[in-house]
Amino acid sequence: MKHIQLIETILYVKDQTSSTAFYQNILRKTADLNVPGMTEFILAENCKLGLMPNDGIAKIIDDQLPHPDNGNGIPRCELYFHVENIELEFENAKKSGARLISPIEDRNWGDQVCYFADLDGHVIAFAKKIIDK
Repeated sequence: MKHIQLIETILYVKDQTSSTAFYQNILRKTADLNVPGMTEFILAENCKLGLMPNDGIAKIIDDQLPHPDNGNGIPRCELYFHVENIELEFENAKKSGARLISPIEDRNWGDQVCYFADLDGHVIAFAKKIIDK
């Protein structure tokens, strides 16, 4: 029995509409759910990416934690996508308006990876396993 049924990573965003358009371009797919307060993309069978406005989560966390607006532009998470064609993803991210952090490079953990930042400063990595020759 699997006790975890689904993994959903939710990014807190300053502007849900702008971030939805950005991620639709980056992911090359339309949102599977897009209602005021939440956008979701189904990425794999048991994996979703959600976008929630900062003010939405601020209502839930109340005064228990700082308002997410205080962290805009500060890297708060990394989305690490293993992809089939890293060059395609690299070019698509540049065309989508993602800010380049690091170009495609071989990394010492065995992946070829490039890094970008989204509109709120969240880090997006596209990775491909390095094939031993």
